[in-house]
Amino acid sequence: QVQLVESGGGLVQPGGSLRLSCAASGFTSVYWTIGWFRQAPGKEREGVSCISMSDGSSYYADSVKGRFTISRDKAKNTVYLQMNSLKPEDTAVYYCATVPGPPNGRTWRWPGRYHYWGQGTQVTVSS
Repeated sequence: QVQLVESGGGLVQPGGSLRLSCAASGFTSVYWTIGWFRQAPGKEREGVSCISMSDGSSYYADSVKGRFTISRDKAKNTVYLQMNSLKPEDTAVYYCATVPGPPNGRTWRWPGRYHYWGQGTQVTVSS
């Protein structure tokens, strides 16, 4: 059974930084993609970024390019989302999720593709 546990959320001022972690367990191979999604109150869940656990290839939403960086530690089965220059509009519950296979540039941001989800971690950007 695959399990995902997010951590690292919190309250930060605009312009600040946070690093989210997604610890995964139960994988039987490295050929998985892990994605980060976020959902603000009253809004749909949106894809933020994703990474291939096998080769590290990644994708980003336009709204976070240049500010967020996704990375992975294969030995720890953990994916990180470094978030810099945070804005109030980044406020949301952030979830990690996983799907077998490599990321697809067209479909990586579709929540329905992902099989397993974490419980989410709240990120609030406010002064």
